Amino acid sequence: MATIAFDSISHAFGERRVLQDVSLTLTEHRIGIVGANGSGKSTLVRLINGLITPQRGRVSVDGVDVSRHAREVRRRVGFVFTNPDNQIVMPTVEEDVAFTLRRRGLSKDQIAERTALTLERFGLAAHAAHPAHRLSGGQKQLLALAAVLVAEPDVVIADEPTTLLDARNARQIGELLQSLPQQLIVVTHQLDLLADFDRVIVIEEGRVAVDGAPAVALDAYRALLA
Repeated sequence: MATIAFDSISHAFGERRVLQDVSLTLTEHRIGIVGANGSGKSTLVRLINGLITPQRGRVSVDGVDVSRHAREVRRRVGFVFTNPDNQIVMPTVEEDVAFTLRRRGLSKDQIAERTALTLERFGLAAHAAHPAHRLSGGQKQLLALAAVLVAEPDVVIADEPTTLLDARNARQIGELLQSLPQQLIVVTHQLDLLADFDRVIVIEEGRVAVDGAPAVALDAYRALLA
């Protein structure tokens, strides 16, 4: 597992401070992050692969400074957004998955093989030539995951990946995430998804309010909500 370190991180959007002096070291296989809307949890995970640069402090992945070496870190850290439409960039399903591999130094045959295997793995092979934006919501989220995982990242970050899905598709995506061998960081309001995780962090008003085993952290979070 990678070592992801946040050293005295603070960040604001305009006059609204969203993170305040956060220090964490993440080494576990599966880590959940929860918090109310606007608590700063999505900002926290977007710092890990340079989608946001902290105004103060340092974020590193295995000692590599994300702010200085974002491209290097992004080769190791895959990010899945809440809304898959925000990361689907190519016209067809097959092209969207293959797009991830274009800058990996692979031959056309290698790209085609890995793309085909990934589409099969995610149950999208029959949709390979279909327009990506005409898929159902659940299929789009599967495509977003496929496009990230085809690159075989070491770390997968999923920012509220089930929020826009119905219960059936949310369960499917949740089970798929839990089965991944990669180090996994999930931001979610679906608390039952985190029951078997190794660690859960509760963010409240830009700070770490609770950090521990799921049973302890989730109970504390429910108490905060109440």
